Amino acid sequence: MGVLLKKVFSPQDLQQFNIKELQALAAEIREVIINTVAETGGHLAPNLGVVELTIAIHRVFNSAVDRIIWDVGHQSYVHKLLTGRLTQFHTLRQHGGISGFPKPEESIHDAFATGHSSTSISAALGMALGRDLKGQKHSVVAVIGDGSMTGGMAFEAMNFAGHSKTNMIVILNDNEMSIAPNVGALSGYLSRLRTDPKYYRSKDEIAELLQKIPHGSKLLKVVDRLKDSLKYLVVPGMLFEELGFTYLGPVDGHDIKSVMTVLQQAKAATGPVLVHVLTQKGKGYLPAEQNPDRFHGVGAFDVATGEVKKAAGAPPSYTEVFGKTLVKLAQRDDKIIGITAAMPSGTGLTNFAKEFPQRYFDVGIAEQHAVTMAAGLAMAGYRPVTAIYSTFLQRAYDQVLHDVCMQNLPVVFAMDRGGLVGDDGPTHHGVFDIAFLRNIPNIVLMSPKDENELQHMLYTALCHGGPVAVRYPRGSGEGVTLDEELKCLPVGKGEVLREGDDVLLLAIGNMVTEAMKAAEKLSSQGIEATVINARFMKPLDQDLILHYARRIKKVVTLEEHVLMGGFGSAVLELFEAERLYDLKVKRLGIPDQFIEHGKQSILRASLGLNAEGVVEAVMGLGKEIKKVQRLKAVLGRKN
Repeated sequence: MGVLLKKVFSPQDLQQFNIKELQALAAEIREVIINTVAETGGHLAPNLGVVELTIAIHRVFNSAVDRIIWDVGHQSYVHKLLTGRLTQFHTLRQHGGISGFPKPEESIHDAFATGHSSTSISAALGMALGRDLKGQKHSVVAVIGDGSMTGGMAFEAMNFAGHSKTNMIVILNDNEMSIAPNVGALSGYLSRLRTDPKYYRSKDEIAELLQKIPHGSKLLKVVDRLKDSLKYLVVPGMLFEELGFTYLGPVDGHDIKSVMTVLQQAKAATGPVLVHVLTQKGKGYLPAEQNPDRFHGVGAFDVATGEVKKAAGAPPSYTEVFGKTLVKLAQRDDKIIGITAAMPSGTGLTNFAKEFPQRYFDVGIAEQHAVTMAAGLAMAGYRPVTAIYSTFLQRAYDQVLHDVCMQNLPVVFAMDRGGLVGDDGPTHHGVFDIAFLRNIPNIVLMSPKDENELQHMLYTALCHGGPVAVRYPRGSGEGVTLDEELKCLPVGKGEVLREGDDVLLLAIGNMVTEAMKAAEKLSSQGIEATVINARFMKPLDQDLILHYARRIKKVVTLEEHVLMGGFGSAVLELFEAERLYDLKVKRLGIPDQFIEHGKQSILRASLGLNAEGVVEAVMGLGKEIKKVQRLKAVLGRKN
C-alpha cells in the first residue's frame, strides 16, 4: 500500500496534496483496488476508470455535507477508499464486510443506496428540492455513466430537473461502455460530442461581454440567434441544453486538474448543470483495458495474467447451459429471438449474438422497453426469449403484466440469478420473482432442479403458447449429464424423487438437491421422507401434492425465495382451498427482510436453506416425528 493513501482518513485530507501528489495517489488507489478485487472479486473495470474523477469530486465537494449519488454504485470503490474505509477494504463484498455498493448505514459519505441503474438523477433532484425547501445551500451531485443514460428514468429526471431549474450537477461519466458496448442513438450523440473540438461560451458569458460595448443589447439579440444556429450545427440536437441543463465539457476524466476546474465552474453555476467527462474503463490495468466487458464484474483472478480463478473441474454454470441450449434451439427455429438489457455475457447470450446477429437485440439498460418490445415481436409471430436477471426484471413489472400476460403472448422470460446471488448483496438477490409474478394470470412459472432440467424447461417454454418465466440460480450446475434430446415437460406436473411415509419435502429449483441430501440424513435417523421436485410454481401439480399431503400429513416446503407470496404460500393456499386443516406445515425460505452480501453457501446456512437446515426443520415439526423415531427404534430392537 502506498504512503499517500495511508494519510487519507477522510476526503478533507486530500486538501494537503498538490496535483502531482494526487496523480501519485491515483496510482496507489489503482494498485489497492486491483489487488483487493483479485482476491474478493468485484467490479474492477468501472472503478479503475473513475479514480481521477473521484479524487477530483472529493477535492471540490465535501461529501459529509454535499450529497454525491453514484448511479448503480458499482463504481464507488475509490469513493470508499477516500472516505475512511481503507482498513476495511479487504473485506469488500465478504460476509460481514463492507458492501460493493454505496450504503448509508455504512458511512455518512454514502448519500443514497444504489445498485440498479439510471436512478441517480431522480434521487439527486429529490435531494436538491428538499434542500431548497429547507433553505440550505449544499451541492447535490449525481454521477452517472453513459450506459445508465440508456435507461429512460434518467431522462424523465433530467426533463423535470430542467423544468424545476434547481441547482444540481450531473456528472456524465462517458466511457463508451456500460457492461456491454453501449447501443442506440444516444451513444451516437455522445460520440459526436466527444469528437467535437470546438469550444463555445455560455450565453451568460457572451451577454456580459456584449453589454459593455455600444449598442450591445441589439447586437446581443443578433448574436444570440446566430449562436443558437451555430450551436445546432456544431453539436447536433444540443440535447442536454434543450432539457434545461448548462452543458460543460467534454473534459478528460483522467486529468485531475482539468476535472477540478470544470467542477468548480459547475459548482458556481445556477440551475442544473451537466458535466461531460471522458474516461477509459479499466484504465491502469492492461487486461481490463483490453477487455472491460469481462472485467466489469469479475471473480477472483490472477493479477499477473488476468486469468479468472476457477475451481478445477467445476460443472458448467446454469447461464452457460441456458446460452448453449438457446443456440441449439434457434438453429432449428428461425422464429426464436434473443433479447437482453445490456447483459449479453451475464445472461449467456454472447454466442447467440454471434451466430444470429439479425435475431439478437441488446436494448441497453432498458428492461421496460425490452419486455414490451418482446411483446411486439411475439405479436408479429416470433418467439422472443428475454434474458434478464431476476432482480432487474422487477423494473419491468407493469410491462410483464400489461403488455405480455394480459394479451397472453408467448414471451419467455429467462430469469438468471433467481435466488441468493451472494457477494453483490440485497440490491441483486433475486428473491422476489415468484411473489411478483405468481399473481399474474396466464403466466407459467417453473424452476429446474439442475442444469439438465433447465434445458428441457427452456424447450418446454418455447413449446408453450403463452408467457413463461424460467427461474434458475447463479453459479455452477449440479454436474449432471446433459441429455442430447430435448423434451417438452408436461406443464404443471412435478416428479417424485423419493418415497417415504414420515414427512413430505416439497422443493423447488436448487432446493431440490438440498431436500434429497436432507432425506438421506433423516433416513440415517430413522425418518423416511418423500421428496417431490415440484418443478412448477404456477400451475402447481395439485393432484400430486394433495395425494402425498393427505397421506403423510407433515409437509415442509423449500424455496430460495421470500416466504411471503412464494412457493410455500401457493402450497398453503392449495391446502386451504381443499380444507386440509389437519396438516402440519413448515415453510423454509427467506424471512421478511433484506439479506446482506456474502457467499451463497454462508447465506443459505444462516437461513436454514441447506440440508442441515431442512433436517432441523423436520425435527421441529412436532411430537409426531419423535414418536415415529421412538417407535422405529423399539421395533428395531424387537427385530
